[in-house]
Formats: sequence, structure tokens, C-alpha cells
Amino acid sequence: MKAMIDRIGGEAALQALVTRFYDLVESQPEGARIVQMHLEGHGLAHVRPEAFDFLSGFFGGRRYYAEAHGHMSLRDIHAHVAIRTEDAEAWLSLMSRAMAETIPAEEAAQIGTAFRRAALALVNTDGGINPALP
Repeated sequence: MKAMIDRIGGEAALQALVTRFYDLVESQPEGARIVQMHLEGHGLAHVRPEAFDFLSGFFGGRRYYAEAHGHMSLRDIHAHVAIRTEDAEAWLSLMSRAMAETIPAEEAAQIGTAFRRAALALVNTDGGINPALP
């Protein structure tokens, strides 16, 4: 069976997905908290290339993120920011829209299931202080 990255159209399609997703995050009201989380963390400049690098490996392509950082742990990547259920749902909503606009529907549905599981697993606060921080 082909890797998901190949099924969606390769690295060019993945780049289109990442670009569209972050364009939505930065322009839509439901993306405001996601932008704020990035500003509280490592900033916005790294987000698009790091997302591409991570998703390439996540989709069965080259593991750029692991090559650079030595791991692919979503929990470790996001431990420095408080993530609420509503933040995860906003992320999922915008990603669903980006996928619908950039990749085939069958693959988007399969990826969406994996993304939902991953996004909800990252919820680490009920809106209070991030328990992952010292």
C-alpha cells in the first residue's frame, strides 16, 4: 500500500495543505487562539516549516522532523503550551477545511480520524494553568 504522502500527491500536496491551513489559522477568528499559543511558545516563524517536516514523517514520507529533533513526540512538541479542548476543536475545524480544499476526500477522511485522536490527546488543561509547565 502506498504511503499517505504519496496518496495525497507527494510533498507538493503536503506543502499546499500546510500553507492553506496556516493561512486559515492566521486569517480566521477560530485561529486566533492558535496564533496566540504559538506566540506564547516559540513564535510563528518556525510553524509552517516545522509542520511540513513533522507531517511528512507522519504521512509516511521522509522524517525531516525526526532527523532535525531526534523524535516525533507530539506531546513533547506541545508540552510548553496550554491546550484546551476548544483549542483542539478549532485546530481540527481549520485543518478539516484546509484538507477539503487541498487533498482528495478519501485521504482527508482517513487523516481527519488520526488528527482527531492526536489533537484531543494533546489537551492538557481545562483553561487554567498548563500542568505540563513547572
